[in-house]
Amino acid sequence: MPNPKRRHSKTRRDKRRTNDSLKKINAVECPKCHEFHLPHRVCPSCGYYNGKEVIRIEEG
Repeated sequence: MPNPKRRHSKTRRDKRRTNDSLKKINAVECPKCHEFHLPHRVCPSCGYYNGKEVIRIEEG
């Protein structure tokens, strides 16, 4: 089995790990119901997108 010839430096290890951290979710506020949701998607609480009702949400 192949083994590493030399040890990798701490800088090289850290460069590889830079993208392993979690990113903050970019949530936007719905102008109609003021709930937070993902951008460019229908609001799951009121069903509106771009000022128009796209899906009807049953309340109850």
